[in-house]
Amino acid sequence: MLHKTRGIVFKTTDYSESSVVVQIFTEKFGLQSYIINGAKKPRAKISRNMLQPLHLVDMVVYHKTNGSVQRIAELKNQPLLQTVPYDVIKSCIAMFLNEVLYKAIKQQSADERLFDFIFNAIELLDHQSTGIANFHLLFLLQLTRYLGFYPHGQHADYFDMKDGVFVHYKPNTLNYLSPPHTKNFYALLQCGFGRMNEVKLSNDERRYLINKLLEYYALHIEGFGNINSHEVLEEVLGS
Repeated sequence: MLHKTRGIVFKTTDYSESSVVVQIFTEKFGLQSYIINGAKKPRAKISRNMLQPLHLVDMVVYHKTNGSVQRIAELKNQPLLQTVPYDVIKSCIAMFLNEVLYKAIKQQSADERLFDFIFNAIELLDHQSTGIANFHLLFLLQLTRYLGFYPHGQHADYFDMKDGVFVHYKPNTLNYLSPPHTKNFYALLQCGFGRMNEVKLSNDERRYLINKLLEYYALHIEGFGNINSHEVLEEVLGS
């Protein structure tokens, strides 16, 4: 049976000499794997270039409820990203966010709120012309709202990462934020993408916070593991 759905490309893997398997987070079915025959051929109807990480797509797919690998009847890049693939900073941000999303999202069922958040954020990144140095920090913080461990509580001296709450005393754990980092962390929580320039961070502080955020993710997502691409991103942002 054919279904129309939007999707966000997560990962493309070579399958044979000319084919690939692509993992796409879809609006209707959650994370799904699709085999695309002939994707590496010069005149492919669905080419590998259309399947870059975080590219946004419109698809017509065959969907089997118990199928481990699905098939695509039609695919087009919609909307077509104008700047993310060509801007060095934006492409590094996309590479980093893609690695996080691939490790954080596993569900093979629809989550339209989560899908809309990611889809709209990628569009925003593509359209944003200035002031994106804090984008990845804000994205990871906002994403926790949909993954179930959004920080809560009013600003205090410490943030207990294990319990996900601001507290007035030093937590009895190694996983916490302390002043002055809690102030910046809380300030990011209070602003949306339209105000991300208002939080002024040094390169060292930004690097510290992203490492702590990844630590926070690892505490709350089983099997999250290590993320490597943020090191490249921070080098680009700091240059």
